[in-house]
Amino acid sequence: MMQTDLSSALSLALVIDDSHTQRLLAREVLEQLGLFVEEAENGAAGLEAFKRLQPDIVLMDVLMPEMDGFSACAALRKLPHGQHTPVLMLTALNDTDSIAHAYDVGATDFIVKPFNGLILSHRVRYMLRASQAAAALRNSEASLARAQHIARLGNWQRDIPANTVGISDEAHRTLDLPAEIFNGTYEDFRKTVHPEDKDRLEQLVQAALAEHQPYCTDYRIVLPDNSQRIIQEQAEITCGADGTPVQVIGTVQDITDRKRTEEQLRTLAHYDGLTNLPNRRLFQDRLDQALRVGRRQQKVLAVLLLNIDRLKRVNDTFGHTGGDLILQSVSERLLTCVRQSDSVARRDEEAGAVTVSRLGGDEFTILLTNIDSPQAPAKVARRVLAALTPPFFINDQEMFLTGSIGISLSPSDGNDANSLLKNAGTAMGHAKKQGLNTYQFYAQDMNATAMQRLALENNLRKALGRNEFALHYQPQVDIRRWEIVGVEALIRWHHPDLGMVPPAQFIPLAEEAGLIASIGEWALRTACTQHKTWLAAGLPPIRMAVNLSSLQFDQPDLCGTITQILRNTAIPPRHLDLELTEGVIMRNAASTIKTLQQLKQLGITLSIDDFGTGYSSLSYLKRFPLDTLKIDRAFIRDVTSNPDDAAITTAIIAMARSLNLRVLAEGVETESQMTFLREQGCDELQGYLVSKPLPAEELVQLLRVLPPCPIQGGVAASLSNERKP
Repeated sequence: MMQTDLSSALSLALVIDDSHTQRLLAREVLEQLGLFVEEAENGAAGLEAFKRLQPDIVLMDVLMPEMDGFSACAALRKLPHGQHTPVLMLTALNDTDSIAHAYDVGATDFIVKPFNGLILSHRVRYMLRASQAAAALRNSEASLARAQHIARLGNWQRDIPANTVGISDEAHRTLDLPAEIFNGTYEDFRKTVHPEDKDRLEQLVQAALAEHQPYCTDYRIVLPDNSQRIIQEQAEITCGADGTPVQVIGTVQDITDRKRTEEQLRTLAHYDGLTNLPNRRLFQDRLDQALRVGRRQQKVLAVLLLNIDRLKRVNDTFGHTGGDLILQSVSERLLTCVRQSDSVARRDEEAGAVTVSRLGGDEFTILLTNIDSPQAPAKVARRVLAALTPPFFINDQEMFLTGSIGISLSPSDGNDANSLLKNAGTAMGHAKKQGLNTYQFYAQDMNATAMQRLALENNLRKALGRNEFALHYQPQVDIRRWEIVGVEALIRWHHPDLGMVPPAQFIPLAEEAGLIASIGEWALRTACTQHKTWLAAGLPPIRMAVNLSSLQFDQPDLCGTITQILRNTAIPPRHLDLELTEGVIMRNAASTIKTLQQLKQLGITLSIDDFGTGYSSLSYLKRFPLDTLKIDRAFIRDVTSNPDDAAITTAIIAMARSLNLRVLAEGVETESQMTFLREQGCDELQGYLVSKPLPAEELVQLLRVLPPCPIQGGVAASLSNERKP
């Protein structure tokens, strides 16, 4: 290692460390720099040595017996010669809190052990030079020009009546004002100011002149290569005898590097170095801000505290490096599982409706603002748990992890950050006691509802494997011929303890939990198998209508799945009728048309379910390859008593006929409803007037013999209702 000119200064370094080995390593580096070196084995001994030797620089360990480095540094700064002596902290603590504490007690800089000798050498050389420069500034006015050059600090003087500005050489360099573009006017003085900062700067200057007050501000300048620098400008106003401003004297300093350093320090102070997420300090700051806004606007917010279950197993198996990889993967999944519309807060974004943070260790938080219902945080919690379900990989080895989440709400569970975090932690502890991989509300009344829903979801996940689902079938009848032309397969859930769970209760939950695709495929396969059984028994061929959910419709292999089911059950494709809601087919019209055309190529028929409740337009319906419109039961219920429902139903039937589509009315329960529908030209009906949904074995008799039409003359006399087996 090359010696520097520091040796000529006969600089003395004091190394304070309880490790003999570390002192020897530091001594070797410092002596190669040409420094004299003295040692002390702990903080207390180091203070005594400092008083006696008055060294030029101190290298001090953080963790030492008798007196640690933080305490020793704080005490050193109070000594007569300790105020300006540079102190380099040697620490094995690589967390931002320890680094911040070191600066708080007066450390000049820090370096992490085990240190690199070359880096330590450069760090010490830099600190000594800075110390010597500062000493020179304090002791000699003659060094002012040199110091201004080092600091890129220039001065200027403005003559207001003459509109001229005189600037120093350093100001010329700082503002990048070469002589050829600077003619000494105030306008020339501002030529390189960034266009976006000019108005703000001038407003500040005019306000200072009007109030006769000094000012200090930062602004950007644009260099010829379009790069930017940050300038700090300070100035004072001088007034004439009449009180009118006549002169402004100021300084300009290039603080670009300082701003970058401040940003780096801000990053260290506010962001987790491993995951790049906001840390505890920034999370609490944002939570405090959100609470203040929430109190003003009377808004509810939620804190979700996530703990990764049994992460210690990963650390024990793969070491902390493996644990760090898992934590990084968890953070990425958290950012992707929270919807983009929720404005997830990354480093370069403002705090939005959601802030994902890492508190430390295996704990993460999610802050939700603008909560519109108690179920909103529960939905996010379920998305988070679902995001943790796929395996994690360390060195090509699979690892399966779960999480436990505690949820607290403001204002019901607390009005300050500490209370909300504490209560979320309590709820998270309860979640772990419930068996892991779950969430818990702190509020007991909400928790009861959430737990019931969670229990239902857990039972729903097991229902397929336990054969708890069954299909019931509701006949679809041709109004004029009074024949069963089809049936709709409707899923039922027979829970061993809860009994019959209503579809309205478990279908939305299945969609939310991501189970509807597998349940829907089971229903489709079961319905086709049943149809094959009926055909084998000699029953007449009819349509089998099966509902498709949005998640099923979005499956990339939908056509392949249906093809395989048709092949396995050997039913003619024309006997399968797939029902889709308006919301499904209108969500992405271009993509929907392509999928529907592929389904039509298989030979199956397509129906739009619950028509009239969505937002279909005639122009789109003309483009969709549909066969049937099913009028929603909401219009049929009062079709004979409500003129609006009658008009809508009549219009739907007329529109369908213009598009050559079959019309089926759902929820028909009365003879008067049937009479109205037949008079308007409706083709088919479905409802309790014919039959409620029935198990397959009970429907067989109805398929063989349909009771007479309740309307006299409603069926041609030549047609028989008798069906041969």
